[in-house]
Amino acid sequence: MNLLQIVVEAFRSMLANRLRTLLTMLGIIIGITSVVLLLAVGDSMKRFIGKELEQLGTNMLFISPGGDRAQQQRMRSGAQPALTVRDAEALNQLPSLSGAAPVLQGSFNLSVGNENAGKTVHGVSPAMFKIRGWKIDKGSAFSDADVRASARMVVIGRKIADQFFYKQDPLGKYIRIENVSFQVVGVLYGEGKQVDGGDLSEYVIVPITAAAANLVKMQFPGNVHYVVAQGKSGGNLQDAILDIGETLRDRHHIKIDQPDDFRIDNLASFAETAQKISAGIAALLALIGAISLVVGGIGIMNIMLVSVTERTREIGIRMAIGAKPRDVLLQFLTEAVVICLVGGIFGIVLASLAAAGITATGKFDVDITLQAVIVACGFSSLVGVFFGFYPARRASKLLPVDCLRYE
Repeated sequence: MNLLQIVVEAFRSMLANRLRTLLTMLGIIIGITSVVLLLAVGDSMKRFIGKELEQLGTNMLFISPGGDRAQQQRMRSGAQPALTVRDAEALNQLPSLSGAAPVLQGSFNLSVGNENAGKTVHGVSPAMFKIRGWKIDKGSAFSDADVRASARMVVIGRKIADQFFYKQDPLGKYIRIENVSFQVVGVLYGEGKQVDGGDLSEYVIVPITAAAANLVKMQFPGNVHYVVAQGKSGGNLQDAILDIGETLRDRHHIKIDQPDDFRIDNLASFAETAQKISAGIAALLALIGAISLVVGGIGIMNIMLVSVTERTREIGIRMAIGAKPRDVLLQFLTEAVVICLVGGIFGIVLASLAAAGITATGKFDVDITLQAVIVACGFSSLVGVFFGFYPARRASKLLPVDCLRYE
């Protein structure tokens, strides 16, 4: 009996017991659907996190006042850890950095006419637009000359423009921030979460000097909340971190035995941690799907054992007319594999429909990859071979005379 005949016989056996075959297949269908869908969700989640981190820029460094132990130690000695605009200017000269920009920020009330809203306002230098990759959709960003003049100008996000200037051109109009008028000179392009948790489309950006003069009141003039730096493209970010540390320790007159009074956060380490977490979640999801597939395989083994018992006389007749034990083994093994593969096809179709439904919501894109399909088909075949082998081997060990006496 050749392989084609064995496959045909397997399909005939399945069609002869449609309900039992369907129930047997149900566990495999659920298992394959789970494996394919969960693999797709895990893969899509990794790509989503990678895309978000790529937009933020993995060569970004955030320098903030206070180290792990320096805050309490320096406060006891009467010194407050701080960063200044001058620190940012010094960092901007480092060859390992492509730029550094100071930031002042705070939550303030914005108003235009009768429209009011509380928003976070960022006071920055023009270098920040290049470092953070902010693009202007309408108008322009403010310049270094505007910063030197403490010009009351503001660049706003798209949602802010829609909220305060609905169906109007916001350029040239004024927004009052804490009752101080700022002229809109630009509208940011794009939207999405940023590393500080804010949405780009809701950003309100003013010159840092205008923020210091009119909005943010710091304890000492020139102090800033934090500094954003960007490592050179293709450079070693660790070298940039060392250069920043040496420069700030020298500027802050920190002795060798004293801890830093600043902290450097590396976005690349956040990206690496996020990728590891997403990979772990993806593996966990795949494991959950695999467990359901194993449960389906156990169901196949049980049904195949019942099938062997029911078809004992058939096995005896086949062996009496010349079928060899390996032919019987191969026949029952093929039936198990065929059940798994057909169930796998249905499972892939269901997983594809579920992925399309999730994608249609517009909140998360889930794509069924060829790799997930190959893994699912391969795994379903292995389940068929593994759980079908024992019943098939049991059938092949039966003696023809015992089979023919069976009623």
